[in-house]
Amino acid sequence: MEQRRIAVAMSGGVDSSVAAALLVEQGEDVFGLMMRLWSATPDGSNRCCSPIDITSAREVAARLSIPFYVINAQEPFKQHVVDAFINGYTKGITPNPCIECNRHVRWGFLMRQASAMGATHLATGHYALSVHREGRYRLLRANDHVKDQSYVLYMLAQQDLSRTIFPVGPYTKQEVREHARRLDLHVAERPDSQDLCFVSTDDYRAFLKDQGTELPPPGAIVDRHGNVLGQHEGLAEFTIGQRRRIGVSSPAALYVLEKDLASNRLVVGLREELGRREFSLRNVCWTSDQPPTHPIEAHVRVRYKAQEIAARVHPKGKDRANVSLDSPLPDVTPGQSAVFYDQDECLGGGIIES
Repeated sequence: MEQRRIAVAMSGGVDSSVAAALLVEQGEDVFGLMMRLWSATPDGSNRCCSPIDITSAREVAARLSIPFYVINAQEPFKQHVVDAFINGYTKGITPNPCIECNRHVRWGFLMRQASAMGATHLATGHYALSVHREGRYRLLRANDHVKDQSYVLYMLAQQDLSRTIFPVGPYTKQEVREHARRLDLHVAERPDSQDLCFVSTDDYRAFLKDQGTELPPPGAIVDRHGNVLGQHEGLAEFTIGQRRRIGVSSPAALYVLEKDLASNRLVVGLREELGRREFSLRNVCWTSDQPPTHPIEAHVRVRYKAQEIAARVHPKGKDRANVSLDSPLPDVTPGQSAVFYDQDECLGGGIIES
């Protein structure tokens, strides 16, 4: 059997720290890796790899007596995550940067770096499970369904899953913190990290403007019949299902129904008008590496925290698909990902195109 050497992607937080600690307890050969990511802040620190985070991860590694290295990942992160985020909003869509980070940076750049340093496997603090069953690797939900992160891992292929370990996948968040306390790790009470780690505040609009992004210009706000109700300041300001800050007075609450990119119009309407049953996907990935040869029944989630709904997925070649939902969902948003499940197994997913 191959002697395993496991690189642990460390962030200074409790999940990746406990992932490393559990592997050490199991007698594995472990070393820690932390990526220095691009940031727009003057001091160059990213919200998930600040100097405080690096120090925290280094202290955990010292506590566990494992080597620890910081890798400069600013260029690939800027190219594949930040620029893709900016380009998405330039086109008026709502991208998911965590998906692209996992696709290109963690299971791209970081995996290659880990391999060059002698690692046979990469471990992360994600809440998910990878099991080998019936001749192939399968990506499963974490036992803690509330914290499950399989949604943002749907792009992992067989080669990735064969070399990936999710040590905290069998545990609840509370159990992970209890492990940290038992092991006397100082990160036991650290709060969870936030999305959009490269945005210094929660205002992504200000970030886009600070980056000099040429966003879609102002245009008309219309109803489903094309009646002009007002003017919007740019489609990047809105997302499907949004209710607040639309800028139109109405006796009934209005919601964003659609962003008509071709005509630069924002389509709004009543809540009962919100929802779609059919949409198409691009950049579709299947964890089995092979798309089904026929339409499949699955449950589909269109956002990280969205409800799952029964659907029929129609593969269209290697990397495209059409999805037909059993009932309409209000938050089907171009740029976000739709992910397919068969009970607890994540089958794959793709980016909502239209």
